[in-house]
Amino acid sequence: MKKNILHLDLDTFFVSCERLIDSRLQKRPLLVGGTGDRGVVAACSYETRAFGVHSGMSMKVAKRLCPEAIVIRGNTSIYSKYSHIVTEIVKEKVPLFEKASIDEFYADLTGMDTFFGSYKYASELRQRIIKESGLPISFGMSCNKIVSKVATGEAKPNNQLLINEGFEKEFMAPLSIRKIPSVGEKTYQILRNLGVEKVKVIQEMPVEMLMSVLGVNGRTIWKRANGIDNPPLIPFHERKSISTERTFNKDTIDVRKLTETIFAMAENLAYQLRKGNKIASVIAVKIRYSDFNTYSKQVKIPYTSADHIIIPTVLELFKKLYQRRLLIRLVGVKITDIVSGNYQINLFDDSEQMLNLYTAMDTIRNKYGESSITRAASMGAKTIGRFDNPFNGEPPALLAHRKQ
Repeated sequence: MKKNILHLDLDTFFVSCERLIDSRLQKRPLLVGGTGDRGVVAACSYETRAFGVHSGMSMKVAKRLCPEAIVIRGNTSIYSKYSHIVTEIVKEKVPLFEKASIDEFYADLTGMDTFFGSYKYASELRQRIIKESGLPISFGMSCNKIVSKVATGEAKPNNQLLINEGFEKEFMAPLSIRKIPSVGEKTYQILRNLGVEKVKVIQEMPVEMLMSVLGVNGRTIWKRANGIDNPPLIPFHERKSISTERTFNKDTIDVRKLTETIFAMAENLAYQLRKGNKIASVIAVKIRYSDFNTYSKQVKIPYTSADHIIIPTVLELFKKLYQRRLLIRLVGVKITDIVSGNYQINLFDDSEQMLNLYTAMDTIRNKYGESSITRAASMGAKTIGRFDNPFNGEPPALLAHRKQ
């Protein structure tokens, strides 16, 4: 049966949300992100891109390139709300879909040609999203996820594109190699040094040649260039909470030990949120005394996955909760009200340095293992013994210690 894979992407999502709230921002150059000179551009309107502005850029540089741009700090709660609206529409209309990020979806419409016509169905779904959310959205459709994603990029802004079966290679050929998913800056420079600029050149290369230059990733890039890479959809399941607890071998009243353990737990869960492209808004702390009486306290905060917000919140909750000064048997931290969202969208705290540090720490952890780097303040908890953690992870740091 012919596969029909749909890729949906909300156009300049943060910008579109801001314009939906304030119509005066329509067609004006707009930057969303940290508002200070050390801030980072989380999103930018098409009007600013003509000046060379792009997401992830220093806000200081972006404002220098486009001095007429309006800068807005951003509101993750609003973006999560609109993302939820679109997710519910997709969930109602599509039997199998993947939510790749806060503003990006894949859907398997295979078999719908028999009853509706997959492209017609996708077009009607797009129009419904536009009507009910008020947001512009583009889509690409083909026989696999990769070609559909590239097609969406070519369809933008606020449009749609169908790549018929058998035309995947022809569609990809004239495009820049930058358009291939997984071709980052380093890979792009390697290929450009070889004189490779268009996808067509990769299509004509033996796969062994590309692998000799790029290793195993060369095969993936070659398959994507030829429109034959077909990764599966990951069915969407909205996880509402993550938590971790530790039961001590011996009941304790050691405040330093308790604080270090709570600190490490909060650090751990913040990293797990970022790793899964999630953000959350409810933080809870639990303690169980030696007499088995259990108490908990929670607080609602703006959506985030940042250590420097989650950790102080957890420590403050523990400080308010631990009043009896009795021996403690168990402590735990729970994070709820989780929604999909890339870590970048939380960085409205005017710190490009913070973004770079978090990215570096998480990169080291992902490459060398979750315990390869940690905060100095949580080292005591690590030496005391590993706490019970369903994710088997120990998180990154602002004050970091690299284990040799």
